Amino acid sequence: MEEPGFRLLLTEAGDRRMEAVRAIRTVTGLSLWNSKLLLASAPVEVRVASWLEVSDEAVQLLEDAGARTTLLCDCCGRPIRRGAFPVNSAQYTEPWSLEICWASCPPAAN
Repeated sequence: MEEPGFRLLLTEAGDRRMEAVRAIRTVTGLSLWNSKLLLASAPVEVRVASWLEVSDEAVQLLEDAGARTTLLCDCCGRPIRRGAFPVNSAQYTEPWSLEICWASCPPAAN
């Protein structure tokens, strides 16, 4: 079964701009100059990741650097709170649906 994708949005640069630029560089692999331009154009989409764990690590890295972020579910577009619930794809056997998106209400474990 395939897990839905996630979009990481940088909403604000925060007070520690240089640390945020370094964090963006780490997350995206962009040059220092392009990371600075990306930070200056906030709010902007920073990264699209297919795994919640990867997205969650990127969010943590950016927020630790003082930036403000939002993680969105590609399935329903709703924001996901960091660390809101553990994801174990092996528990779920049905494909994701928009009516019951696990980002807003995770499917019941078997």
